[in-house]
Amino acid sequence: MPSNPIAETVASLMPRAKAELTELVAFKSVADFEQYPRSESEAAASWVADALRAEGFQDVALLDTPDGTQSVYGFLPGPAGAPTVLLYAHYDVQPPLDEASWDTPPFELTERAGRWYGRGSADCKGGVIMHLLALRALKTDGGVPVNVKFIAEGSEEQGTGGLERYAEAHPELLRADTIVIGDAGNFRVGLPTVTATLRGMTLVRVQIDTLEGNLHSGQFGGAAPDALAALVRVLDSLRAEDGSTTVDGLEGDGVWDGLQYAEDDFRKDAKVLDGVGLIGEGTVADRIWARPAVTVLGIDCPPVVGATPSVQASARALISLRVPPGVDAAEATKLLRAHLEAHTPWGARVRTEQIGQGQAFRADTTSPAYEAMAAALREAYDGQEMQASGMGGSIPLCNTLAALYPEAEILLIGLSEPEAQIHAVNESVSPEELERMSVAEALFLQRYAAKG
Repeated sequence: MPSNPIAETVASLMPRAKAELTELVAFKSVADFEQYPRSESEAAASWVADALRAEGFQDVALLDTPDGTQSVYGFLPGPAGAPTVLLYAHYDVQPPLDEASWDTPPFELTERAGRWYGRGSADCKGGVIMHLLALRALKTDGGVPVNVKFIAEGSEEQGTGGLERYAEAHPELLRADTIVIGDAGNFRVGLPTVTATLRGMTLVRVQIDTLEGNLHSGQFGGAAPDALAALVRVLDSLRAEDGSTTVDGLEGDGVWDGLQYAEDDFRKDAKVLDGVGLIGEGTVADRIWARPAVTVLGIDCPPVVGATPSVQASARALISLRVPPGVDAAEATKLLRAHLEAHTPWGARVRTEQIGQGQAFRADTTSPAYEAMAAALREAYDGQEMQASGMGGSIPLCNTLAALYPEAEILLIGLSEPEAQIHAVNESVSPEELERMSVAEALFLQRYAAKG
């Protein structure tokens, strides 16, 4: 990285950044209050609020959102007449899954082989630290040249829409000229990337009932309708023979014409076992950025250990459906629910329930803010040109902000490159990426202010 005051300041702040990320990762801020204490999320929100106050933010507030979580807001005034930039991240995290499978405790930031491991280190507590580093660096190089609004969400991973609904009810709160979403990531470590599209998503729970209660499989099996077997049939109907997603009425032939994802690289990033094929057809980029993808997230059924010889009376599953830009998530939800009901066999009783939903998003990468970001990334990454990729994940807030502020430019950057393994065990962040992206964000804010 070329030597400049911004880069030098960020480099000097990295030990502090590690200490702060250690504190933030320690909060078990999973916004599933049935399994994790609400106090953990509230403590994480208070940590972010205190950090904003320490940086001179005004009007710092813990916003009680309609889904029962908190978002953290603050405003840092810039020079008179300067544009306003909204910086976004989220402090809630995914559950750690099987904690025994982690090489180190998930809620203890641990350095290993040049990376920092811990739940939320990349997604997206690291994004909170990235924003703070950028602002601190600017303060030592002439000051922050824009007005800054900061919002840290507390329920992004749940898809329950708390901040979206709050923003709709308070439309002036997050109004900005440009919005930087710090919840994406580079296509690969060291390759500066902005995310041009996000898939939308819907979460649907399906329950199938066939009997008043479980029955002895020897006495009744063979004629009594098995709810678990019916559920398996329904779930199998969601995929074609090659593994492609098949939801009745939902198109699945989109094509991605931008940055491509080599199949060998994808197999390595996804840790696909030797001899196991990828699913679907078309390029990898087509499949993960331009087409719908269904995933069975969980099934309620008896575990193998302790199972009894019974015909199951009830069974249920949680299903995620990702949809590309151009597909309305609400319509996709209707199609998915109709498909599940239509493919339930044997006249079994079926109930479906929408749990969460978010629209897909497409950014305008030709805007002036993207030109400023391209120049900033080029400098932070030693002359490498900015790339634009898609992202299979969803950030529902993006479409809400785009609808509320149609003139605002929205950029997506972050720390969730493939090696980060977000949502999986052993999530980690590259400190080098954290450093470079913090430098890039600071340089972007300078260049963007100058364009104004």
